[in-house]
Amino acid sequence: MFLHIDIDSFFASAERSVDQRLKGIPIAVGSRSNLEIFNKKRTYIRLMNDNSGAFVTPVFYSDKKKTFESYFVDEIEGRKKIRGIVTTASYEARVCGVKTAMPIAQALQLCPNMTVIPSNYPLYHKLSHKIHAFMLAHIPKVEQYSIDEFFGDLSGWKKDEEVYAFAKELQAKILAHFDIPVSIGISKAKWIAKLATESAKPYGVYEVKDIDAYIEHIPIKKFPGIGKGFQKRLGEHYISTLGDVKRHKALFESWKKPGIQLYGRVTGTDNEGICTGGERKSIGISRTFDAIYDNSEIKRRIMIMARHIIYMVMTIEVNPTSYYLKIGYEYGVKVKKTLTVDRIFSETLFKSMLSEIYEEIALEQKGAVKLTLSVSNFASLNLKTLSLIEFNDDSKEKQLHKNIHDLRTRFGLDIIKTGNEL
Repeated sequence: MFLHIDIDSFFASAERSVDQRLKGIPIAVGSRSNLEIFNKKRTYIRLMNDNSGAFVTPVFYSDKKKTFESYFVDEIEGRKKIRGIVTTASYEARVCGVKTAMPIAQALQLCPNMTVIPSNYPLYHKLSHKIHAFMLAHIPKVEQYSIDEFFGDLSGWKKDEEVYAFAKELQAKILAHFDIPVSIGISKAKWIAKLATESAKPYGVYEVKDIDAYIEHIPIKKFPGIGKGFQKRLGEHYISTLGDVKRHKALFESWKKPGIQLYGRVTGTDNEGICTGGERKSIGISRTFDAIYDNSEIKRRIMIMARHIIYMVMTIEVNPTSYYLKIGYEYGVKVKKTLTVDRIFSETLFKSMLSEIYEEIALEQKGAVKLTLSVSNFASLNLKTLSLIEFNDDSKEKQLHKNIHDLRTRFGLDIIKTGNEL
């Protein structure tokens, strides 16, 4: 028997938990691509990596106070322009048509009296971490699925007829302890419990006792994991509801593992359990900005982003061997490349490899608008044999960069920079 606990409008609820004046009024939490890391002055940026859910990514932050004007408003040629997107809107704002990922300027046109708050990810991560610990004290097995979602397994601990009352009690305790509202879905199948939470919102509890009857008329787009591409594929077979999915078992089996897995999840026959932990398989960072045509500035930004990935690698003590760089240019033009190097990871090696990749794939006289870097294929996970030729030199580099990492941990990520970042 599974619970799926979803925090209602988490970022907005988190802000309300520390500022009672925000309750009962339309509010939205907004964010924009954090370009502070490219500032040539000291920014005292630090890393928050407390949570370990499947989709809980580390966050870089500084203690610099953010206001609406300083964070969302840019002045270009004497004219003010509101930047950023809505990450979470309260239900009062949603009534006006405000939605997640909507430009803030558009949201304010729909809801002029809405209060827009700059995102405070350290607050959200700390609160999420505390709520996770609270749930572990009340449920034997808990999986942190994302920053605002958790699965709980009550199998063999609570009788079926006791689960609904337990969920209501847990919901009330979380509200009393954290001043945070949650909605809870209940089912004997993990992914049906997640689906049931949508029926519970806002601040409700919904139990699915008859899975077949529950899924019959639910549109396929409502099910977690069925994206637009797969919706189109299913539409070609005249499958529009989860009930239709159940009636096409042979079709999904013909699609091998992905199809079989999805069919099991939709019908509640997957037998998937709670995942209480798991090693991170990749580390990435991405930034979007106005078009840049200066190749030296693009490369400088790549090196700065590389420093942030290096810090995460050193923090969780892994040895990535695959390096990835993707450049998004204006008008949808994209170039990318992955390079695999079976060596001991270091800042010197990673930045030199990125330089090689950049020189190979960069396009001239085009404006770059987005950069994405990532590392993966950790040697410790795959039991790879690292190159012996460079082993001694790489080992010395690793020790040097461990000392640099200690300094960055103590004084901020930008206390030491390499020349190609300046």
